[in-house]
Formats: sequence, C-alpha cells, structure tokens
Amino acid sequence: MSHTPTPTPDSDIIIDIKGLKSAFGSVVIHEGLDLQVRRGEIVGIVGGSGTGKTVLLRQITLLTEPAGGSIRLFGEEIVGISQTAANRLRRRFGMMFQQGALFSSLTVGENVAVPLREHTRLPGRLIEEICLLKVLLSGLPADATHKLPKQLSGGMLKRAAVARALALDPALIFLDEPSSGLDPISAASLDDLILQLRESLGLTFVMVSHDLDSLWRITDRVAFLGDKKIVELANMQELSQSSHPLIREYFSNPRARAAKERA
Repeated sequence: MSHTPTPTPDSDIIIDIKGLKSAFGSVVIHEGLDLQVRRGEIVGIVGGSGTGKTVLLRQITLLTEPAGGSIRLFGEEIVGISQTAANRLRRRFGMMFQQGALFSSLTVGENVAVPLREHTRLPGRLIEEICLLKVLLSGLPADATHKLPKQLSGGMLKRAAVARALALDPALIFLDEPSSGLDPISAASLDDLILQLRESLGLTFVMVSHDLDSLWRITDRVAFLGDKKIVELANMQELSQSSHPLIREYFSNPRARAAKERA
C-alpha cells in the first residue's frame, strides 16, 4: 500500500545529492542524479553493469570530483571542497573496500591503527586498546589482532575490513560489495553484523551490492541506477513490483525470483 512519506528534517539527511553529473571526457555516466540518505538507514545501490555504481561511491567518499551538481555530506557541500575540509570530513565516515584492501604486511591490529595514526595524535598504548575494541566489535576474536591478512578466512578478512572502517568512530560507513566471494553462511553472518552495528552504534550504511539475499535481508531502501540517474529509490518489496522496464528486467531472472522467495 503506497503512502505519502513523512518529510525528513534536514539534520536527518546525511547524504544529499542533487543534479549530479559524472563524465569521463565526452562519455556521460550520470546526469541529473538525485539521492538522499537518512541517518540510521541501510541503503543499497544497485544497477546493471556500467551504470556507475562505483563512480558514484567514489564521488560521495571524496575520491573523485563530479563534473557538476551538488553533493552534501553531513550538511556540508563537498563539490569543490578544500583539502583541509575534506580531510576533516573523511574522519566522519569509514569505507570497506570489496577485497578488504588491507595492507598484507601489517597485522589486523596494525591495519586498524592506520587511520588512527594518520588522523589523530593519540598515544600508542591507547591506539592499541582502541584497535582491540574495534576488532572485537567486528566479531573477530581478540587474537585476530596479531594475525596477518593471509592467515584469515574470507569472512574474517571482511570483518577485519569492517574493524578498520570503524577505527575513527564514524557515523557513516560505505560498503563496496561486502559479501563478494563469501559463502552463503558467511554472507548472512556479515549481514547480521551490519544490522547489529546499526542497532548498537546508530550507524548509517550505504552499500553497493549484487547480493540479492543481502539486499532483501538488511536494506531499508535501495537506489536503482539506470538511464544515468536513480530511476527509483524504494524498499526491495516495492522495487520488485516496479513497472519500470530496467527494474522489471533486473528482478525477472531466476536468481532474483529465488532471492525474493527466500526473503
């Protein structure tokens, strides 16, 4: 049943994108893209290959500059932002990369410590204590702190990446294909962790994912990218019933139908 959404106070909008344009030379990836993410939400970003999901993520996380439009993060315009202001904002969000992107020569604890050493002047002993807390928060045992990434299973590697994303006590975490490469049990366990962190720490999550089971299980809303913009932003139930041809095609394959039945 459709209903008129309650207006969201500006203070509850963590990401506010208006009229975004992304281009590489003459190739336009996004044009007129709008998206809002509210505090405490888990929002998925989906779409076909080449729709610019990663491009969008890189722009929101201050890694690349869009060709036009506005991106407000925590109420602050980031298009054209100074390096000093950008560095300050980077402390307010964490990023979990698709393959974990941990430094292979550093232990898990040393990997988690990297943002703390880079952005704070905390004493070494306190940094070690914070790292242990983040490792435990990610669901890893304490002894994982002293292990190298190559000594971890795929699921443990993802949790170590989450621990590093939590290092600076962010309000917002970006997840790039969080369950990629995981077996169904490990993927479901990671989903549970994300829900627990949202519940216990009040975090907001934005995730790019192809994992339909995960999208059904944990997202509040999903932004569907197509035709160079967000063609629809809704919960999975509403999206799966959409009449938009791109979305209908996305949900019509056997894998998508099976995920809906499991939800």
